[in-house]
Amino acid sequence: MAREYAKHCPASPMKNCLLVTAAILLIIQAASCQRVRVETEVEAYPTESVDLRCQFVDGGNTKLTQVSWIWEPTEGQRDNIAVFHPTYGESFPESPFSGRVRFIKGTLTSPSITITSLKMADAGRYTCEYATYPSGNEQGTTNLVMLAKPKNSASPVVVQASTSGEPVVVAQCEAADSKPAATIKWMGAVGGTENTTSVKGPDGTVTVRSEYLIVPTPEDNGKEVTCIISQRTQDKPQTFPMKLAVEYPPTVSIVGYDNNWYIGRTDAVLTCQATGNPAPTTVTWTVMSGPMPDTVQINANKLIVRKVDEAVNTTFVCEVKNRLGVSKHQVTTAVIEQRKITAGPSAAGIIGGIIGVVLFLLAIVGAVIILVRKRKQNAVNGDGPPKHKPPPPVKAGSSTEMLNKPVTDSVLTELTETQPFSNVYYETSGEPVTDLDACDDDDDNTVGGGAANGGGPAVLEDSIQYADVEDTLNDEALPPYSDADDHHVDEPPSAAVARGESFVSAAMYV
Repeated sequence: MAREYAKHCPASPMKNCLLVTAAILLIIQAASCQRVRVETEVEAYPTESVDLRCQFVDGGNTKLTQVSWIWEPTEGQRDNIAVFHPTYGESFPESPFSGRVRFIKGTLTSPSITITSLKMADAGRYTCEYATYPSGNEQGTTNLVMLAKPKNSASPVVVQASTSGEPVVVAQCEAADSKPAATIKWMGAVGGTENTTSVKGPDGTVTVRSEYLIVPTPEDNGKEVTCIISQRTQDKPQTFPMKLAVEYPPTVSIVGYDNNWYIGRTDAVLTCQATGNPAPTTVTWTVMSGPMPDTVQINANKLIVRKVDEAVNTTFVCEVKNRLGVSKHQVTTAVIEQRKITAGPSAAGIIGGIIGVVLFLLAIVGAVIILVRKRKQNAVNGDGPPKHKPPPPVKAGSSTEMLNKPVTDSVLTELTETQPFSNVYYETSGEPVTDLDACDDDDDNTVGGGAANGGGPAVLEDSIQYADVEDTLNDEALPPYSDADDHHVDEPPSAAVARGESFVSAAMYV
């Protein structure tokens, strides 16, 4: 309280300060004891309906005698528009709402009303007021906000190209009869200015108008500007793109003369090109030297010389008109005896181009050759991965290979020089090993390897022993073979086995 006291009456007399303090306490007490429940604000649109809700809560021992709805317009006096009494029922005094207002339920505790066919003038404060005993009157107020959607429009303004340099209106935009007022913005690439005004209507609506101004030139014709209207009732701004309409007299030019009208040339053409807004309506060809030559044919804006002769050695004039004025252009044609040879591309330029292409191709070929040589060099140096599978290792001096090779004096001499004879011999009691290549890869039999392991000296010894046996067999008859039970076998092993092949002979007792 001391703070409120200092705020409201720092220099007032003590009596006035006490009154202010009491008023503040009453306001706080009333706010805390508010028993008439209403909506603070309601929005509505013209021609629609709206419900204004009211309810008395926590009545307790309070006696409700009557409830009234009071309308207070934005400007004007208060009016009772609806009354409800528990004994006498509903009553609707004469007011601007006569015939448009009614109670929803018609009870003291819930006297909500509906207003139909709303108008913009219905905006204002609506108070639901209870007459109670013993506390007196209690009330709650709803603010009815009437909204109006704008009627938006935009259009370009037809103007003439300015010669005074003063800006003129080239487009206009309007948001009419809206509430609240709309906002208008412009977008364009012509560098104009805008002028916006607003007018308030009798029913509270606002009409906003905006104009877009530039100094118009013929080049501005057809350029686009956009009007953007924003308003509370719209989901998003509404845009109006427009193309400017700038009128100007026609401009004209003649094209097609190439300074090469030689005698005998056919179908030489001149074209009269004209622009204007509005578009030119007439195009007229004339010559300054008199009548139009007989060899000339006119087709709209084209002048066609069927065959060039001395008669067309003159000045042709093209004249165009539109609603705003007339424009002319002329060209003088000079007839020559012989045709001018038009210079084509120079030989030096062609040769230079060819040389450039050749050098470019040579550069590409050189780069490819260098790349290939570099790859080959990398392959030779072992920089790259191998390109083929290496051959399998060849076993040197295998027993089978030596047996298959014919034994001659030169071979014996070579063997004795490279591999001296060893003292390896065969045990007669053991079974001869005939698969001479079976153990060639056994690297662990370094001692006593001999012929059983495919060693070089053992092969030599073996071949010499075979030679001695053959000599002996040639001199003496072979005894009959016997099996393990001392039975004689009359037939020797098959002689069809070739040397170098593996075989096992039958057991023989010596």
